[in-house]
Amino acid sequence: MSNSQESLKLQQNVAENEYDTIHARILTILPPRERYEAGHAGAISLLVSRLASAGDHVAGNGAVGVPLSGGQYRPLVLPRVPLPHAWRLRLACVAMMRSYQPALTEVHNRPDLARFLARFGPVRLVLHNDPCGMRGARSVRQREALARHVLVCGVSAWVIQRFREGCGPIRTEVQPNCLDLSVLPVSRDREKTVLFAGRVVADKGVDAFVRAWGHIRASHPEWQAVIMGADRFGPDSPETPYLKQLRPLAAAAGVMMTGYRPHDAVLDAMAEAAIVVVPSRWQEPFGMTALEAMGCGAAVVASPVGALSDLVGDAALLAAPDDPGALEQALNRLMDDDGLRVRLGAKGRERATLFDVGAARLRVEELRQAAIVFAGRLPRS
Repeated sequence: MSNSQESLKLQQNVAENEYDTIHARILTILPPRERYEAGHAGAISLLVSRLASAGDHVAGNGAVGVPLSGGQYRPLVLPRVPLPHAWRLRLACVAMMRSYQPALTEVHNRPDLARFLARFGPVRLVLHNDPCGMRGARSVRQREALARHVLVCGVSAWVIQRFREGCGPIRTEVQPNCLDLSVLPVSRDREKTVLFAGRVVADKGVDAFVRAWGHIRASHPEWQAVIMGADRFGPDSPETPYLKQLRPLAAAAGVMMTGYRPHDAVLDAMAEAAIVVVPSRWQEPFGMTALEAMGCGAAVVASPVGALSDLVGDAALLAAPDDPGALEQALNRLMDDDGLRVRLGAKGRERATLFDVGAARLRVEELRQAAIVFAGRLPRS
């Protein structure tokens, strides 16, 4: 059965059962390293907050200071028993499910946990990264078994393609990431700045940006380059070996490094920068930075890897970070052509409307209903 046929059947099942999940109890379980805290939140926490209803419970690892605004945060209490951490986490999640009695439990990026919790109630799994490297989804057999017990959703067609690789007929769904366009900063006069924003790690191609800027900066003395970010999300991000090696290279190339900045400050910078560069080496499962940059009206240069090219469409220039001269050529082209920057910025804003939070909430509602319908047809193990 094709994905489109599966989706049609899913919608028919939902219509026949008409579960009111808007008012149902929903429990969301974050990955252990995600902090549901203002100023410390990663991409998954921000997305969960954006989509959460007021009554949703969001469970994470440990207490937080000021929680994000979406839903109600509840810290998981890991039992003090002589078991590996993975089992203690499982037991804490089961205890939360028994206490809260949700109609549906949503698990993010933990296939092994989703499969275990499906024994205790309906579960929906949301995949934000390549599932083939995740515990509980590395083999075809594991992925096929998982899809028989939970509704598997991915943030892009690329993620779902990876999940389905080698599998027989299974049901999967796409739940794209989203933006709340109404709260993005108003675009201002664009500064002659080329901005990188995100995690400062080799996979994100930050050193390729530094290299490219070092080659072209002399011909664009009125422009500046900025790296905004750190190894992790939060002001307590460590100084890694990669950062230590990158700093002198960035200084020599004339690239300013600001370190970690809160998400609102990143969006403000995107609303001012003329160009945002997303030079990822790894297969981006979605490309949230590129979407945010388009929503803020910046001209974007992105890598043609993973889901990035599908995300940006014709609203960005594509350049592989390690192809000799490719990134330099794309940046030169944009810096030299005011009209092209304006056109790409306008196209980016238009494309970003496809991922606005209103449509995303409707999609989540549909998938929550579908997960409950699916679980109702399963024999309890």
